[in-house]
Amino acid sequence: MEIRRITRVEAAEAAGHLFDTLPRRDATERFLADERHHLLIAYVDEVPAGMVTGVEMTHPDKGTEMFLYELGVDEAFRGQGIGRDLVSALADLARKRGCYGMWVITDEDNDAALATYQRAGGAPEPKQVVLVWTFDQTSDAD
Repeated sequence: MEIRRITRVEAAEAAGHLFDTLPRRDATERFLADERHHLLIAYVDEVPAGMVTGVEMTHPDKGTEMFLYELGVDEAFRGQGIGRDLVSALADLARKRGCYGMWVITDEDNDAALATYQRAGGAPEPKQVVLVWTFDQTSDAD
């Protein structure tokens, strides 16, 4: 297995099956154009087997941390440590880029994700609550 940092839209599109839905070209271009956004893809015999995305976030009184945005491993490659290796590679990249830490959110009943993150060194943060705002994506401003 080889993990590569992706900088070309075509590589993300070729690994589209690893995402929740196929990557949108405009969003992928915007994501990859920002040096604080990271897409790592794991290849097994040149086949995209897994991916992880991370976003550096900076706050005036805290510094910069890495948000692990999404992790995906092709079903045929699950259970082989690819997810753990991708998370560890993102954590290594975060350290190299001067981040003080890394964090992720997942569902409390997602046993596979929880096990992967914990095997990669993550620890649950006690008494945390996630609140979300969902905005209507239909717009009259076309």
